[in-house]
This record gives sequence, structure tokens and C-alpha cells, in this order.
Amino acid sequence: LGKRSRCTKKLVLANNAREAEKQSARIAALIGRFLSQPRPRPRPEPGGLTELTPREREVTALVGAGLSNGEIGERLFISGTTAKTHVNRAMMKVGARDRAQLVVFAYETGLCAPGRTA
Repeated sequence: LGKRSRCTKKLVLANNAREAEKQSARIAALIGRFLSQPRPRPRPEPGGLTELTPREREVTALVGAGLSNGEIGERLFISGTTAKTHVNRAMMKVGARDRAQLVVFAYETGLCAPGRTA
């Protein structure tokens, strides 16, 4: 029984070593694939504020305050479609892929702040 369990242990250890070697090779291949992929372009820094027109800054602050395009239009005496155009242009200029990122941008740049109403 003792000799057999020693042989079994050796087989198990040898099998574990082979499995560990296979796992290492798989991990190395995954890392290699990851490193060979193109890097995503970094998002523009909040310095993009200087790229916005005064009206786009105003609209971005209102987006940050949670207003819809229609509500922004009413507040600024423009149509909802014009408000949407300002929102889209601001998003393009600051590199926001969606409205939520524009809200984050508005907070990061100080265009709006928690508790402050627009």
C-alpha cells in the first residue's frame, strides 16, 4: 500500500506539473494576444472645455443638471432639436460617447455641481 501511494503521488505530481505547464502556455498566449491588440485612443481630458462655445457650455451644464433636450430648449428659448444639436456637438468636442459621459464631463469641469440647480 505504501509503495503504491508513493507511485500514485508521483503520477499526480507529474500530471499537475504538465497541467501547470499547459496553463502557463495558455496564459502566455492570451497575454500575447492582448498586447498585440491596438490600444484604444485616450479620451480627451476635461481641458476640452475650451473647445466648447458659450452656448454649448450652457447646454452641457443643463445636461449635467438632468434636463432633457426639450427642457433645455424651453429654458434657453430654442427648439428641442436645436438643443439636441448643441448636445451632440458638445459630445463630439469633448469625446463623450453618450449623454452620461457628458454629465460626468460637466461635473469634472465644474459646469455643474451637486445641489446646485441650473
